[in-house]
Amino acid sequence: MKKIIYMCTMLVLCSFAGMAQKFALIDMEYILKNIPAYEMTNEQLAQLSQKWQGEVEAIQQEAQNMYKTYQSDLVFLSAEMKMKREEAIVKKEQEAQELKRKYFGAEGELYKKRESLMKPMQDEIYNAVKLISEEKGYQVVVDRASAMSIIFASPKIDISNEVLLKLGYSK
Repeated sequence: MKKIIYMCTMLVLCSFAGMAQKFALIDMEYILKNIPAYEMTNEQLAQLSQKWQGEVEAIQQEAQNMYKTYQSDLVFLSAEMKMKREEAIVKKEQEAQELKRKYFGAEGELYKKRESLMKPMQDEIYNAVKLISEEKGYQVVVDRASAMSIIFASPKIDISNEVLLKLGYSK
């Protein structure tokens, strides 16, 4: 009787082992660093960002200069002229904030530009990972760069180099 129970238990455990899922890891940062187009895109975005930041800072500087001039002329201004100058300064500061929001906000120009340039690369990587997963039977592929809860993972299950090869970049 004990042998039968033991055999049934072993049979059940072996069937669970047969249904084990296969996992793989990728390192998206590593993959992107090895794609020359990504580096060029980052450089282009950095230049665009600097240009826009310069525009915003120029308007902010204008507002500061207006305020300094206002401070120095304060004793000579009538109440009505003070109000007009204060309104002009506030308007200039609001203009700077609006421009900053337009360029760097959550739905700003920089975000849209980054998305339009990065989306094709991300789609290409996704398709390569999908093909490799289908070929090798992986049920789950985890990005180790964004998964902060991974403490240790065997390098044997990292398929980042395979993804680069599939994309046409040798590593």
